[in-house]
Amino acid sequence: MYLWIKALHIVFIASWFAGLFYLPRIFVNLAQETNPAATERLLGMARRLYRFTTILMVPALLLGLYLAMMIGMKHGWLHAKLVLVILAIGYHHACGSILKKFERGVNTRSHKWFRWFNEVPVILLLVIVILATVKPF
Repeated sequence: MYLWIKALHIVFIASWFAGLFYLPRIFVNLAQETNPAATERLLGMARRLYRFTTILMVPALLLGLYLAMMIGMKHGWLHAKLVLVILAIGYHHACGSILKKFERGVNTRSHKWFRWFNEVPVILLLVIVILATVKPF
């Protein structure tokens, strides 16, 4: 049963992070867009993606917590991974906050800032996968 839960966890994590990779790319386009019709289309895409990504995050986290309880919380790598997962949740919510600013028309950040912001989930996922696979401590 453990391997089935682990497989589902990986699928939901990959799906959640796919959304975290793409949503800031929409923000890059929104920060550059001057056409109101295109802006509204991009906002619609961002809203739907954020909602869907939030739905995907929930089973990813629940399955991960279940796995953590199955193996026990005695591993240092798991503690580090959980800290990074908390940062990923914070990043997810930051995306929601940014989306609300775009919806209100009060975004002050440049497309360049969003290009850098888009790198955060890449780094988080890289380190999380290394911790979960290599288990360095």
